[in-house]
Amino acid sequence: MSHAVPTFDVRSVPFSRRGSWLDLSPVVAAHRTVDDVHLVSHRTGMHAVLALIPSRTATTGLISSAWTTDADAARLQWSDGHAGVEAVFAEVDVVRVRGSAGTRLEIAEVAEELTPFTGMYLFRDPRDGSAIFTAYETGARYRVTALEGALRIEGAEALGAARRSVIVEASEDQGEWEIALEEFEASRSPYRRTETFDEAVATVQTEFVDFAAGVAPWTEDDERSPEERDTAMLAAYVIWSATVAPAGFLERESVLMSKHWMDKVWSWDHCFNAIALVRGDPRLALDQFLAPFDHQDAAGALPDSIAHSERLYNFVKPPIHGWALDRLRRDGLELSRDEREVVYDKLSRWTRFWLDERRVPGRALPYYQHGNDSGWDNSTAFDRARLIESPDLAAFLLLQLDTLSRLADELGLDGSGWRTEGERIAAALDTELWRGDGYTARGVADGADAGRSTLLTSIAIAAGPLLPEEARNALAEGLTPFLTPWGLATERPDSEHYESDGYWRGPIWAPSTMLIEDGLRRSGHVGMADDISERFRGLCRQHGFAENFDALTGEGLRDRAYTWTAAVYLILAGDAARRARKPA
Repeated sequence: MSHAVPTFDVRSVPFSRRGSWLDLSPVVAAHRTVDDVHLVSHRTGMHAVLALIPSRTATTGLISSAWTTDADAARLQWSDGHAGVEAVFAEVDVVRVRGSAGTRLEIAEVAEELTPFTGMYLFRDPRDGSAIFTAYETGARYRVTALEGALRIEGAEALGAARRSVIVEASEDQGEWEIALEEFEASRSPYRRTETFDEAVATVQTEFVDFAAGVAPWTEDDERSPEERDTAMLAAYVIWSATVAPAGFLERESVLMSKHWMDKVWSWDHCFNAIALVRGDPRLALDQFLAPFDHQDAAGALPDSIAHSERLYNFVKPPIHGWALDRLRRDGLELSRDEREVVYDKLSRWTRFWLDERRVPGRALPYYQHGNDSGWDNSTAFDRARLIESPDLAAFLLLQLDTLSRLADELGLDGSGWRTEGERIAAALDTELWRGDGYTARGVADGADAGRSTLLTSIAIAAGPLLPEEARNALAEGLTPFLTPWGLATERPDSEHYESDGYWRGPIWAPSTMLIEDGLRRSGHVGMADDISERFRGLCRQHGFAENFDALTGEGLRDRAYTWTAAVYLILAGDAARRARKPA
């Protein structure tokens, strides 16, 4: 790829590398940012394990100065305007750090107290003189090896409350220093470098550029503006750097939702990442699609979320997987017969969960038990009743049943049962939830309508041609009150329940944007789909890839490096580029 790798602020985007469970960032916990960059591990949760504190030295002692950080896809740099320190992920579990003459780096334990169950123990390894921290929180070890210069260890073998740190420095006449900082389990041979620091940087740059060229090839188009290319490259980095190697409960290479505190795979978020990856890396895309299915339970349910050391089943997520599989295959995912059989089995069991476990006996429409099941945790659709029959859920199952019936035909199986179920749900959606100008959700217990100031009920447009034309047209028209200069608010801005940072009660989200954009396009409302796509892409170009956005100002909210936001940007931008290349 001809243009430069992306640069970014590590307070918004963590510095990491594909395959690593580590990052370097001053974001150390949910909504908590500190001054110093920390080595953060995502094993057994998000844990800021070590603070990396640069300073400048002189014959008279340490010089007080303000340090700034700058990062690109391969290198993180600290500078005070006179001296510099820089880091690279030389391997997925090895960070190399070097400093210019006259600099010093302290690598300090965060907790500063060792208890029987928390904190770090520090000692010098007599084999090679390296310093080793052992961490209760991650169950791993962190070794500091001097490649150039020498280590000074403070608090070695100390128990209880103590300052435990490793310091490496070089005076003005000693030249630069360099260390390797590793994460591993019980033991590992002494570290030996196989390439120089600069060679490691070049290796990472090449790896990232190759990845970006695959997922965003349209950035090579001369008609793309520099702003569009830069945004796409940063989106690719957010996804690439949030990808972790198989470990713990994640049995495949997996894209976390973030390497900030949202460091899990949720069972609908993964679909958007899969779609963004499919044109550039179809095998990685298939792994994203299948990751939650590795943990499907006996009833066919998918877990709500998966992390390194945690699986949660107390809620589920909506069945958008038939829709996602169709999109993956349209975008070039080729499945062998064996793979189609596996996918058919898993998707069948997931669908039967909704049909068998989440329907009132004798009724056609499935229900959510809580907003969390819908992915719209606190949507106003759930204010009056938590258990609701919702049109978005019916629409997702219409799509999934249609997918299953066609897969069954491909495999020479009987798909008539899926078609019959689809007809039953479609009829109930029309007769029970249609209100003339749109759909409503209703309480399971009393059948009373939920409020209709939420965008959730408009998500039914995702079913596209599977809905009656009258419904498609009314749903499209009904989107107008939700539309802001930045895109579709999740709660009508004129609603008394609207909140600028209300999670699903106002802010703009990537998944709702894409599901509606796709449904509008397949329903023939191409102009409106184009408009929503452009507004959302403009939002990302100006405000990045936050978890969600203030619908009126565009300000990024919550986690600022969210992969499904980056994924939806890449999908919509790639689609727009392909449409632009087609002859009129």
